[in-house]
Amino acid sequence: MKAVQVAFDVSETVLMAVRQAAFDANLSNSDQIRVVLDLPITRQAKRPRLTVSLSPEDYQLLGKRYKLDPSDHLAIKERVNAELIEFSESQSQPKKPARRARS
Repeated sequence: MKAVQVAFDVSETVLMAVRQAAFDANLSNSDQIRVVLDLPITRQAKRPRLTVSLSPEDYQLLGKRYKLDPSDHLAIKERVNAELIEFSESQSQPKKPARRARS
């Protein structure tokens, strides 16, 4: 018998708790649920990756944004990847203390 995916309608609090625990343990949300339920998990080496669904309209917008042909999905993917890297680097920069307003 094959495994069956089961979805749970839960509160935002439960959802965030599972996601945070999964993030902290470097697990998928599914694996974190298996940990909570004391079920075995298979720790296969996974490529760190992010996914997003892009519609034809999204490719039009991204093509315009990057001044690329919207049908050049590979070039757009490379530009999105570079933008995500820039985003991560900006997030890891030490935050400057907020300046106080002078009285």
